[in-house]
This record gives sequence, structure tokens and C-alpha cells, in this order.
Amino acid sequence: MGLIFSFFTVVALGVIVFIGVKAADMRYLFGVIIPYAAFFAFLIGIIYRILQWARVPVPFRIPTTAGQGKSFPWIKQNTIDNPFTSIGVIIRMTLEVLLFRSLFRNTRAELRDGPKLSYGSTKWLWLGGLAFHYAFLIILIRHLRFFLEPVPLPIEIVEALDGFFQVGAPVLYITNLIFLGAVTFLFLRRVVIPQVRYISLAADYFPLFLIGAIGVTGVLMRYFLKTDVVGIKELTMGLITFSPVIPQTIGTIFYIHLFLVSALFAYFPMSKLMHMAGVFLSPTRNLANNNRAVMHVNPWNYPVKAHTYDEYEDEFRNVMKEAGLPVEKE
Repeated sequence: MGLIFSFFTVVALGVIVFIGVKAADMRYLFGVIIPYAAFFAFLIGIIYRILQWARVPVPFRIPTTAGQGKSFPWIKQNTIDNPFTSIGVIIRMTLEVLLFRSLFRNTRAELRDGPKLSYGSTKWLWLGGLAFHYAFLIILIRHLRFFLEPVPLPIEIVEALDGFFQVGAPVLYITNLIFLGAVTFLFLRRVVIPQVRYISLAADYFPLFLIGAIGVTGVLMRYFLKTDVVGIKELTMGLITFSPVIPQTIGTIFYIHLFLVSALFAYFPMSKLMHMAGVFLSPTRNLANNNRAVMHVNPWNYPVKAHTYDEYEDEFRNVMKEAGLPVEKE
């Protein structure tokens, strides 16, 4: 149900733009107003979610441990999977953010004949996730050329390397193929594996369909349905300088593409995609495991009047003697 709903929702978004641009000529709405609204919703939503997470107190160290913690000198500590210092945390976070290390180490469990519980590798998931994220990043970097004039040299270098294996004209970017392949793999994984399909909701399918549609419309616009690149540059430079213009030479496919990107921006802060920022604020990742060396006091604890044993014995010493109970003071 979630799959069908998500698919037709994305299709409906494209149809709305097609009708709005073709029939009603609402180019200013889809080319200026909605992108601005989506961008500001993205910024405000990101800031709001981060401030929400930052306000949650974490009085105790609760990092996820996957190795030996620091203890006796003769026991070797795993300084990355169970960091004791801030340097260890930084190394762990760097490997997590750049290489998805925890996903690389992940395993899947299956019940087989017997029944027997067996564990297997999930390296394909790690590879697909890594390919998707890095391809997406490079595509975003390439698209910065539409918002900068002149185009900085680093962006030109990234673009040249991405199109190194030139096939025909226009240049076939490697990341375009990797991106669409990775999105397809992540989608098929959700529908083919029964356990994953069972726990998948509309919130899991919708971003995949939306991102996939952005990729498909981008490929169509570049290789099949030609559009005015100069006009697009004029529009994007107008947006970035707050002096928007709407060239009439831009085709409808561009507005569909732009509207889907705007929908992704607006949807981002309220979705699971916020793990991009959440990973840096996760106490299971960004804290050192030093509970054995440092005493962490819960700041929420209200003052409690303690009744020590000395006070207890002073109060009941005679009764304890009569009952034959040993006392420390006569």
C-alpha cells in the first residue's frame, strides 16, 4: 500500500507541474515562488530539528560499543569501536560519515533448515548506499555551475573527471549511471527481500521514488528532451541574486525537475533523510566511552536526604543489641 501510494504521489507531482506550465503558464510559480519557499522551508526545518536534538540532555555516556573498552593495561582496547578519548571519537565519526563503517560491518540473520540461525554479509547494501550518496554528492557539486559565474576551477575539475569516459555528445557522466543504478538497487532491495518489505512504509518508498524521479527527469532533460541551458543558467542566477527572471525558452521538463527538487528540499527536514545531520548529534556515536574512569552525575536528580548506616545504628543501637545483632559502636 505504501509503495503504490508513494509512486502515484510522485507521478501526481509531475502531472501537476505539466498541467500548470502547459495549460496555465504558471512558470513564475514553479520557477520562482515554489523554489524559494522550498529552500527557506529546508533551512528553517533543518535549524529547528537540530535545535530540538541539541536541547535534549544526555547526562550519561551511551555510545554503541563494538569492541573492547579501556580497562586493565594488559587488555588491548579497541580505540575506534570503543573510543575512550575525543580523538578516538573523531576517527570513529570520520569513518562513519565518509565510509559508512558500521554498515560495512553489518550482518544479516536468517533462519534456515533445522531450524538454524545463520549470519551473512550485507556488503552489497554497503556498496549500494556508498555509491548512492557519493554519486548524489558529485551531482550536487556539478550543479553548482548553474549558480556561480564564473564557474570555480574545482567544480570544472569535478565535472571533467565525472565525464572522463566520454561517450558521444553531450558528455555521459559516470555519476548519472551510478546514481540511477544505486536508487534502483535500494528500491529493489525493499520489494524483493520479504523482511525488508514487511517493515517498509510510505516514508521509506516516497524518498526513493522522489529521488529516482529527479534523476530520471534530469537524464531526460540532458540526453533526450533538449532544453535551453543558457536560459536555465539565467533563471538560476536570477534566483541566487534575488532578481528572478523567467526565460520563455525553457521546456516543461525543467520545471518538473525543479519542482521535484523543491519537493525534496521541503520534505527533507521532516523525513528520515535528516540522518544526514542527525549522525553528528547521535550520543551513540559522538561520545567517548569513559564511564569506568569518570563519574557522570545525572543533573535531573532532585536532592534526596540520605540516612547513613552510622545514623541508623545510632537510632536503633539499643534495639539491635537486645536482638543480638552486631553493632560497630558499643
